[in-house]
Amino acid sequence: MRTPVRRSAVLLLLLCLSLSLVAAPHPQVASGDGGGGFSLLRWIFGYGFILQIAAIVAVAKRGSDRYWIWLILIGGVIGAAAYFIVEGLPDFSRMRTSFKGPARRRRIQVLRAIIRDNPSAGNYEELGELLSEEKKWSEARDAFDHALAQRTDSLDPFYRRGVASFQLGDDAAAVRDLKVVVEKDPKYDYSRALCILAQAQARGGHTQEANETFERLIRTSTAAESLCAAAEFLIDQGRYAEARELTETILARRLTMPRYQQRRDRKWMAKAKQLQRKALPKAA
Repeated sequence: MRTPVRRSAVLLLLLCLSLSLVAAPHPQVASGDGGGGFSLLRWIFGYGFILQIAAIVAVAKRGSDRYWIWLILIGGVIGAAAYFIVEGLPDFSRMRTSFKGPARRRRIQVLRAIIRDNPSAGNYEELGELLSEEKKWSEARDAFDHALAQRTDSLDPFYRRGVASFQLGDDAAAVRDLKVVVEKDPKYDYSRALCILAQAQARGGHTQEANETFERLIRTSTAAESLCAAAEFLIDQGRYAEARELTETILARRLTMPRYQQRRDRKWMAKAKQLQRKALPKAA
């Protein structure tokens, strides 16, 4: 699955080299015989090392494939530009979420005004969801409290209130709500409810229950976030060999992931590498 990507990289590298040769200044111009007028192309290639440095830093931070470093170094400014186009453009869609912040905050204000006249469960649920996106966990939990006081026929308010309680450090409340969710739907939100339940149990000192929940999570989930949480729990329990095996499983799956999933799980792949290093010395 990686071969077409590598072939594309080689072709792109050859293109960069060709363009670099075409864009190279004529010897007469380079020696000063062709006039000293401003050339945008020469200016770009003269200061292109800045873009190269930025691209190499991005490769290191994002954990992109290492062949990009060679392409950036050999291809110069064109190679760096190619990196940002190929690897950067797919991530630009994520930037749209950052621009939704002002609209989301306006909607929160509108909902608060609406609730004065129509304090329905649906309005409170929407308000709680928006406040969660803003990471205002205390206010979000209060909104879900009001929603659940009116109806309890939906799992989502329980789940979101449990997440808010977990983020606030109220593990007992988080466990109560998340148990309601996983008893009816163990794979709720791609098993994230089960993952947070296990973390809340572990953090609350209920080690045996947390161990059982994490074992259940490992059997049923393939999500990198869930497996990283399980590996971290195993390391805390001194079960380094099991943790190492789990992190190796997470990292091995990267080879078969489509590109969009690699970008989505980049954070958890980096976390798995950290956990693998943490487990290695004590696993021997």
